[in-house]
Amino acid sequence: MGLERGVDLIRTGAYFEAHEELEDEWRAAPEPERDFLQGLVHVAVAWYQAGRGNHPGCERQLEKADRRLQAYRPEHRGVDVDDLLRQVRAARRRAARNDLALRRVTL
Repeated sequence: MGLERGVDLIRTGAYFEAHEELEDEWRAAPEPERDFLQGLVHVAVAWYQAGRGNHPGCERQLEKADRRLQAYRPEHRGVDVDDLLRQVRAARRRAARNDLALRRVTL
């Protein structure tokens, strides 16, 4: 399943590959799941952009992830969304200080 594989790729720090996997899942998903999956795509892309030193790209993706995942709190499809949002917000604070050395996402 694309969600499980995408989450596993995020866990290992393979953010580009996670983005690809989750994007495929997002495109095929029914409407109620699309924002959740797109939020995970934004998480993967934010960490990928941080690794590339793309500050504006990272910040934009973090903001989008925060916004899209809100409706799925506290947990959705095995993902602790509250914890993920804490990590996204911590990353946003770091990025606001021009620090893109983000801690690896734990899911």
